[in-house]
Amino acid sequence: MKFLWPALCALLSCAPALAAERACPADALGTSRTMAVGAEGGLAVGLKSYPRALDLADREIVLTFDDGPVPGTTDRILDALAQECVKATFFLIGRNAAANPALARRELAEGHTIAHHSFSHPEKTLRGLKPEAAKADLLKGMMAVDKAVYGAAVEGAPRTPFFRFPGFADTPALLATLDGMNVATFGADFWASDWKQMTPQAQLELTLSRLEDARRGILLFHDSRQQTVDMLPAFLRELKKRGYRIVHLVPGPGRAPTVAAGPGWTSETDRIIASKAYSGAKARPQPKPAAAPAPQR
Repeated sequence: MKFLWPALCALLSCAPALAAERACPADALGTSRTMAVGAEGGLAVGLKSYPRALDLADREIVLTFDDGPVPGTTDRILDALAQECVKATFFLIGRNAAANPALARRELAEGHTIAHHSFSHPEKTLRGLKPEAAKADLLKGMMAVDKAVYGAAVEGAPRTPFFRFPGFADTPALLATLDGMNVATFGADFWASDWKQMTPQAQLELTLSRLEDARRGILLFHDSRQQTVDMLPAFLRELKKRGYRIVHLVPGPGRAPTVAAGPGWTSETDRIIASKAYSGAKARPQPKPAAAPAPQR
């Protein structure tokens, strides 16, 4: 059977993954561990939006990328990750996956986690749509991604039960829908602000400064942004130099353990969204701050 493997591998689009593995340098950053994230009954994490965080140790980082796949940028992001043997989670826009299925399948073939980010990424966010239109866009996006990546899809049962709201603009009704589907909702613990135009060097310095403040957590990038493409190799090398470790998220059973935010926590994303005055669905009510700070390890 060995002589059949190259042909079979080509059919399965796994050649890029094998090439990346062979080329992996001995001093690569690598992926420190895999964390299985269960979302039974629903889960919402990421301190920019929610008062809970994944249970990560000091200097453990989860890399996430939104808005792809986009030819010319996503493929170069994948190249940079492969060079350092790093696994990440990609939150795909449904219509982008439908337009670029080979690139979406490459993400999966190279060992990354495929997650969901709505079908159309509406400019006024899902919160700005009427509730029935927002739910339809959310579900349509999951179907489009699964069909592009796996060749088939089942409504309400995404292959990877991970979702991130465009612009972090959730609603109680949509969160209840995701909870009922046992889908984890991901915010971020810190971000690179790569939606703002800046030089790759400026973005590198900004992201590293925020990294040193946060010291752990889910980091948001956009694989649609050229400045992120240009800064990512240097950022990954700097992570290695500073002793940070990469954690790769995959779906798991049960419900993942989380850590509570400290006292006085508020949602930074809701303050930003409120300033944009989106209309449509109701905003999520703010939970009460935790009574005690998150444990430090």
